[in-house]
Amino acid sequence: MPSLAVILLTTALIVMVALLAAVGAAKLSRIEGATYPAALRHAATTFAAVLTLAAAVTAALAQCAS
Repeated sequence: MPSLAVILLTTALIVMVALLAAVGAAKLSRIEGATYPAALRHAATTFAAVLTLAAAVTAALAQCAS
C-alpha cells in the first residue's frame, strides 16, 4: 500500500494538471473573443473534466491491480 506522502503528492500533481488545463482553456477562450464569464465557464468545465478523467483512470487501474 502506498504511503501517505505518495498519495498526497499524486493528488497535488493531479490538481495542478487540472488547474493548468483550466487556465489554458480560459486563455484560449479569451483569445477567441469570449467574455470573462464564458471563459470562466470553459475553465470550470475543463477542470471538472480533468478531475473526472483522473478518477476514472484511477478506478480502472485499481480494479485491474486487484
